[in-house]
Amino acid sequence: MKLTNTIFLEVVRNTPLVSIDLIVRDRDGRILVGKRVNEPAKGTWFVPGGSIRKNETLAGALARISAGELGVALSMSDVRFAGVYEHFYDTNFAEVAGVSTHYVVLAYVVQRAFGTDDLPGGQHSDWGWLSHPAMPDVHPNTLAYLDLE
Repeated sequence: MKLTNTIFLEVVRNTPLVSIDLIVRDRDGRILVGKRVNEPAKGTWFVPGGSIRKNETLAGALARISAGELGVALSMSDVRFAGVYEHFYDTNFAEVAGVSTHYVVLAYVVQRAFGTDDLPGGQHSDWGWLSHPAMPDVHPNTLAYLDLE
């Protein structure tokens, strides 16, 4: 179930969100990143991902999020669980002052090559491949995924 922005802002204000991050690796070990157009983390390079919705299974959330972010619905057999992470932001999707965002993130690794020209827009203005931490504007939460195999 998708919430209205008003209700979702109240959820963000009062509870942590549970989300999925997709650490997409190509055969060279690089990680797929997109330049975020929305808060939190607006303007930074970040891995694809999204929030799990109420009454949505992990498999259903993975398929929906990957279809929206990557253009292909992944199944649980396509990914490897990489761990639980916490992400804290001083901002929120609505850019309302004084409302922070807290995510409990389920990270999944995907070994798959994608052509960045074919990836959906919406959440990202550009796509690239991260191979080292010196890439400018990479969000620290994404840098934490560099050491995952």
